[in-house]
Amino acid sequence: MTTLLELSGLTKAYPGVVANSDVSFSIARGGVHALLGENGAGKSTLVKTIYGLVKPDSGSMRLNGKPYTPSEPRDARAAGVAMVFQHFSLFEALSVAENVALGMETPPPMRDLSRRIREVSEAYGLPLDPTRRVGDLSAGERQRVEIVRCLLQDPSLLIMDEPTSVLTPQEVGILFATLRKLALEGTSILYISHKLEEIRALCDAATILRGGKVVGEANPRKASAAELAEQMVGTKLTPPKARAGAVGEIILQVSRLSMPPASQFGTPLKNVSLAVRAGEVLGIGGVAGNGQDELLSALSGERRTSRETVLLEGTDVSRMPPSARRAAGLLTAPEERLGHAAAPDMSLTENAVLTGTARMGLLRNGFLSWSRARSFAKDIIAQFDVRTPGPGVAARSLSGGNLQKFVIGREVLQGPRVLVVNQPTWGVDASAAAAIRQALLDLAAEGAGIVVISQDLDELLEISDRFAALNGGALGEAVPTSSLTMEQIGLMLGGAHDLEEAHV
Repeated sequence: MTTLLELSGLTKAYPGVVANSDVSFSIARGGVHALLGENGAGKSTLVKTIYGLVKPDSGSMRLNGKPYTPSEPRDARAAGVAMVFQHFSLFEALSVAENVALGMETPPPMRDLSRRIREVSEAYGLPLDPTRRVGDLSAGERQRVEIVRCLLQDPSLLIMDEPTSVLTPQEVGILFATLRKLALEGTSILYISHKLEEIRALCDAATILRGGKVVGEANPRKASAAELAEQMVGTKLTPPKARAGAVGEIILQVSRLSMPPASQFGTPLKNVSLAVRAGEVLGIGGVAGNGQDELLSALSGERRTSRETVLLEGTDVSRMPPSARRAAGLLTAPEERLGHAAAPDMSLTENAVLTGTARMGLLRNGFLSWSRARSFAKDIIAQFDVRTPGPGVAARSLSGGNLQKFVIGREVLQGPRVLVVNQPTWGVDASAAAAIRQALLDLAAEGAGIVVISQDLDELLEISDRFAALNGGALGEAVPTSSLTMEQIGLMLGGAHDLEEAHV
């Protein structure tokens, strides 16, 4: 294969940290190239440099054999570089075609654009109706919009950041078929993912970053997932150890919980019932947009529910606000870590105070004890290996994975009776994910009830005792994970709410 993009000695430093240090590697034309590394390894800075969002301090790039120095994304797109970001950048109130038009420098007439969207989406197995409103689309369909928007640019290089985090196993198969077709047609793909088995199935080359530096190259089809993970973190990984504690009495009971959506694009909860026992991990799976956020807000107290719908150790907490539920032992960690779980411009100490005041005894005679708050934040940083200069830095300065470790650690160290977490290891590297999962299992072993809402099916199979599927705001019956296959789970996520249906 000939080289499409060549990076030579790219270096980018920020105050107190070198994000990329002398990074050099090349991407083959028509190749699917993985960029691997733990959180904070420098992957985001590097792809932002390629896409024109970051200007390197030194080093150079060559695209198609010519110097490549994009000063903004517009330059990158003009040169044939497109990027599908981890977070969707779509307007829910607009149609598919209108969203696509917003990403184009000179969009054609809407009728012509709609025709092109249909042609391109069908040609690559990602059918889209250009007239549909984005707010009415599933998470998988929204990702199709992002991909088709890029494909309309006829890119020579397509950068994809964690593209399967919102997809069912069946949708992942469709996406991979699309990417393989693009590669056969000569499009190069730079693929970022923490799901190493996906990397092994899709990619033909991999560059591994650690601490901002290239520490190795690998052929993912020949290396095992464990070998790739160990190259990323520099140490041998150990899988989470199963707990030995016995499951106790029901500690959280949800009965016939129905709730309208908070917005016109939300999902109503429909007669949701579940029970969690002390020492148990209940896994709830579902494709994004099927009621996960609504369920968490109902359990956290951010939205009140009808009386007798949420019981904590036999006490009705349905009408309690979040602070009272926390004091009683029902703690939650939402999916959106920056803005919901943590205030971006507040320090880590201040963010520790936001949820830990009551259970950590941070108030004395009505006054906040900042020394205790700092000590609590330091404990979180130390016990959960949060990579940060100290508790005084702003939450927004942390990488996504390190902020996730801080958020989960903040809740775990408060000793909850029940902990409900949404996407606990989303966007987190293999080492951090293993640590978070072990912390949840350890908490269960101590007698807490754990509810894990996740789109990572491997994660749910690894740590959950029982699994239930959330589809369209309705929760299916929870079944033992030991009896499930990945195919059955995929069918349950699509609407088959029990094993008998999944076998049909």
